[in-house]
Amino acid sequence: MPTYVLRDSMTMLRRNLRHLSRYPSLAVMLIAIPVVFLLLFVYVFGGTLGAGLPVHGGGTRADYLTYLVPGIWIMTVSSVANGTAVAVAIDQTGGMFARFRTMDIARVSVLAGHVLGAVIRTVLALAVMIVVAVLLGFRSDAGLVGWLGAAGLVLLLAFSFTWLTVAMGLAAGSIETASNTPLVLMVLPIVSSGFVPTEQMPVGLRQFAEHQPFTPIIETLRSLTSGAPVGSEGWFAVGWCVVIGAVGYLWSRRQLGRVPTR
Repeated sequence: MPTYVLRDSMTMLRRNLRHLSRYPSLAVMLIAIPVVFLLLFVYVFGGTLGAGLPVHGGGTRADYLTYLVPGIWIMTVSSVANGTAVAVAIDQTGGMFARFRTMDIARVSVLAGHVLGAVIRTVLALAVMIVVAVLLGFRSDAGLVGWLGAAGLVLLLAFSFTWLTVAMGLAAGSIETASNTPLVLMVLPIVSSGFVPTEQMPVGLRQFAEHQPFTPIIETLRSLTSGAPVGSEGWFAVGWCVVIGAVGYLWSRRQLGRVPTR
């Protein structure tokens, strides 16, 4: 049984990669949004926000770039996951899931193909973001272990959040709804420590920012890429990813079971 699931999942992955090659404009759009945010915050707000960083004498635009990059990576993951919700909704509203249910394939492989395809797109998008950040002046003091840890955490986050957006796409009644529902995943990184330190926020907003999933994930990435100790934030980051992934997977399986056979 596991062999059949893996085989069918690889077939569905190839299908999703073919769709990516046929519609490159969608991939460009998903990457362009985080790039625009990076350029906007570095060159428009970077001087002012950098001066407010908790470093001796205030930070510079370059310091703010280093501070900002982990949050932009999270927005990149969220952007790709948002596109996956739309792709799933297209399959559902177009009757593809109903057709797949009549075929002798592992049912979960239909969803797994979307998830694996999204993870590959995330890797490509993050590679572009890293190149852009380096060109802007981003530098890291982390060693190989730190970068491997950061890569592992980002991949875990991409896997978890994609399952969640797959469920959102299945639960949406239309493509428009599927494109709007996951936008919260792009808003939450802004209300976290991704763009400004939570210490500078009003009390109520600060408490929300410190206890939502993105803040420990961003802080862990920031520590890993700077060579600083991770501390307990790392466990919270991994825990949030596991919980979100489990909820997304179970919700997706439940929604897939409700797709009518045509």
